Amino acid sequence: MKYIVVLGDGMADYPVEELGGRTPLQAAHKPWMDFLAQKGETGMVKTIPDNMPPGSDVANLSVLGYDPLKYYTGRSPLEAVSMGIDLGQNDTAFRCNLVTLSDDDNYEEKTMVDYSSDEISTEEARYLIEVVNNTLGQQDIRFYPGLSYRHCMVWKNAPDSFEPSPLTPPHDILEKRIRQYLPRGNNGSILLALMKKSWDILSTEPLNLERLKKGLNPANSIWLWGEGKKPSLPLFKDLYGCDGAVITAVDLIKGIGICAGLKCVHVDGATGNINTNYTGKCEAAINELKNGKDFVYIHLEAPDECGHRHEIYNKVKSIEYIDKLVLGPLVERMPEIGDFSIMVLPDHPTPLSLRTHTAEPVPYVIYRSTEKKDGVARYDEQTCRQTGNFIENGQLLMNRFLKRQ
Repeated sequence: MKYIVVLGDGMADYPVEELGGRTPLQAAHKPWMDFLAQKGETGMVKTIPDNMPPGSDVANLSVLGYDPLKYYTGRSPLEAVSMGIDLGQNDTAFRCNLVTLSDDDNYEEKTMVDYSSDEISTEEARYLIEVVNNTLGQQDIRFYPGLSYRHCMVWKNAPDSFEPSPLTPPHDILEKRIRQYLPRGNNGSILLALMKKSWDILSTEPLNLERLKKGLNPANSIWLWGEGKKPSLPLFKDLYGCDGAVITAVDLIKGIGICAGLKCVHVDGATGNINTNYTGKCEAAINELKNGKDFVYIHLEAPDECGHRHEIYNKVKSIEYIDKLVLGPLVERMPEIGDFSIMVLPDHPTPLSLRTHTAEPVPYVIYRSTEKKDGVARYDEQTCRQTGNFIENGQLLMNRFLKRQ
C-alpha cells in the first residue's frame, strides 16, 4: 500500500458573501476531492491543541503524527534546519520577514502594509538580507537568506523568553498599527533596535526605490518572530514503519521533513504561491512512490497565501488547481503502481475575512483504492462536519490513515 497526503495549506474557511455565502471549498469546482468524499471516509480533525498558536508549524506537526505539545520548539528552528543552518543547543532562531511598513515618521506608529513585500523575488530578497547582515550582523547575531520574503536570524546564546510570547507573526496584523505588537522588555529591546535600524537601511536602499517606481511594495523593514530552539523529532519511519518524502516549496515544511528523516524533494518552479508548479509536484510524488517510497506528503501553500492576502477568487482557483493538476492525476495514475490511500485536508483554516490562521477543526477525507465506501456528496467544511466523525487529537489522524490502530 502506498500512502499520499495532499495538504492544502489554509484551505478551510468561513462562508464568504462574495461567493454567495459559500466557503472557497464549497464554491470551487473540485470533482476529484468530491469523488474521494463519495467513496471514502470524511470528518473533522483538530490539528491545533488548546492554548497553542494556530500556525502551520503546529498544525503540520500534528498532521504528520507528532504531538505538538511534546515536540514543538518554535517555528523558525524548523526553517533553519531546512536552510542548512547549524543550530547550537543554546541558539535561538527567528523568522525574519522582509515586510512593507507605512511611511509614518515614528517607527512605533507605522502600519503593517504587507507581510511579504509583494512576494518579493528571492534574488532581490537575498541581496537585501545580505545588506542587513553586513550592517546589523554581530558576532552572536547573523541573518540568513531564504526564499522570497522568508528569512532567518540566529542569535547565539540568546535569552529564553521574549515579549509578547510568542512574538507576533506579521500576517496576523495586516493594516494594523504595529506599536502593541513590537518586541518588549529587556530581551525584546535588542530585537526592536534591529528592526528599527533595518528601516533606516532598507527604506533608502536603491533596490527598494526602484520597486516603488515600478508600483511594487518596498521591503523596507525586517520583522522578527517565530522564535525557538533546536528541535528533536523521532524518525517518521521508526514511528510509522514508512519510508517517505516531503514535497514542498516552504522551508518550514522542509525542516519538519528533515527532522523526521523524510526525504525533501526539490521541484523546479515550486514557489509557495498560486503560480507554483503543481504538475511538477505531482510528478515528483509519483516518481518517489515508483522508486520505493511508501509515503509522500505533498504540501501546497497557495490557499493560505490567498487567505492572508484576501484574494477571494484566487483562493477558489488555488483549490481548483490542486484538484485538477495534483489530485486528479494521482488518482488516475496510481493504479499503475499498486494499491494506494490518499488523504486530503488543510492544516488549519485561513479565513479570508480575518486574513490570518484560526484553530478550528478542519475537514479531512481518506480514500483507499482497496475500499469503496458509501460516502458523502462533496468535500467541504459543512458536509464533513455533518458526518459526526471527529478526531480531537490531531496527531492520531496519521495512525488512522496508515491503519496503525
